[in-house]
Amino acid sequence: MILAALVIAMLVLLFIRVPVAISMLLPCLVYVAWSPDITLGVALQRCMASVNSFPLLAVPLFIMTGYLSNAGGLADRLFRLLLCLFGKIPGSLGYVNVISSLLFSWMSGAAIADAAGLGSVLVPAMKKRGYDEGFALGLTGASSLIGPIMPPSIPAIVYAVSASVPVGALFFAGVMPAFVLTAILCIFVFVDARRNPLRDEDAAPRVPLKTAVGAALPVLLTPVIILGGILGGVFTPTEAAAAAVMWVVFLSVCYRSLSLKAFHGVLVKTASTTGSIMLIVSAAGLFGWVIAREQGPQAVTEAMLALTDNPYVFLLLINVALLVTGMLLEPVAGLLITVPVLLPAALEFGIDPLQLGIVMILNLVLGLLTPPVGLVLYVLSSVTGASVQRVIRGTVPFLIPLLITLLLITFVPAFSLWLPSLLAK
Repeated sequence: MILAALVIAMLVLLFIRVPVAISMLLPCLVYVAWSPDITLGVALQRCMASVNSFPLLAVPLFIMTGYLSNAGGLADRLFRLLLCLFGKIPGSLGYVNVISSLLFSWMSGAAIADAAGLGSVLVPAMKKRGYDEGFALGLTGASSLIGPIMPPSIPAIVYAVSASVPVGALFFAGVMPAFVLTAILCIFVFVDARRNPLRDEDAAPRVPLKTAVGAALPVLLTPVIILGGILGGVFTPTEAAAAAVMWVVFLSVCYRSLSLKAFHGVLVKTASTTGSIMLIVSAAGLFGWVIAREQGPQAVTEAMLALTDNPYVFLLLINVALLVTGMLLEPVAGLLITVPVLLPAALEFGIDPLQLGIVMILNLVLGLLTPPVGLVLYVLSSVTGASVQRVIRGTVPFLIPLLITLLLITFVPAFSLWLPSLLAK
């Protein structure tokens, strides 16, 4: 009853638009006040312990890398290179949209940064070349979800800390699923290009390919530094984040594309985003401790085992539950609340924590494209000038490839586990 009351209280607070961190914190503080054997000092200790983590230090660093890449014009260099490569192909701007998100994901790790940085460039360019505005908005929103899956993924860091799995292993578990999503979105672009062949005329810029490659090649070294350094044992994922920041700053200075004013804006946005994330992490630490104290994970495990003994049915059930959760909570908050509850049950069903992590991340980031949270929807509306309703209508058809990707990752474990197992040999 206490556990149910805590969850209901949190949901009510979320429903009346109380911030996520406060919605988790208030019921826990009432629980602490009514418990004679728990002091406020213990609650404060649990909050602080959840953010006192070396791997979490990578979060602000990767956030800063994404903001710097936008402010320093690095994303524009990737965009021009891809236009040179795909400019003469039917549906070229659609392919450029998807591949740009794939490449930019190696630097940002967040869907919001991708949607903000690339949406302001790609959506107007696609509209100018004859693409339907809804298609351009939907494709940009769907492709932005590659970022939270492909390393360096900020939700992956949060899951790894919560589930006590290696950050590097979870990074590499997300590579194949990110490529699967990229391939499926490219198939949708191909189908659309067959239906609308008279577009993309003169889409390729009047820049020699050699020049475009030379301008973008240093930017493409960023994922090599991050993933190559981790894989080669040169540095940890947290140290890789610091190296990525230094490399992006170095490139921006060399290109003379980052002013002091813009750099100050990057620092402010990084601090603001990091502060909101860490506040959620600290509140979720206390909330998760209270749930564990009331034996919430054991109750969920027993309920799932009583309902089914089939791991595929279990995965289908948690997909439904997480899709609903993603509509109400941003991915970081959703992970911090659900991982302590679902992970013990998943282990009972023999599901690998790495596969569960990728499944949970993709489920929850889908909520970025669905109201009422839908942060990517609001970002695209802000940077393109389209109404939120128009953005929502444009993204609805692209939920199909996203759900297809989710089902493939859920029921084909090799997509998530093949690369980590290969690298572990």
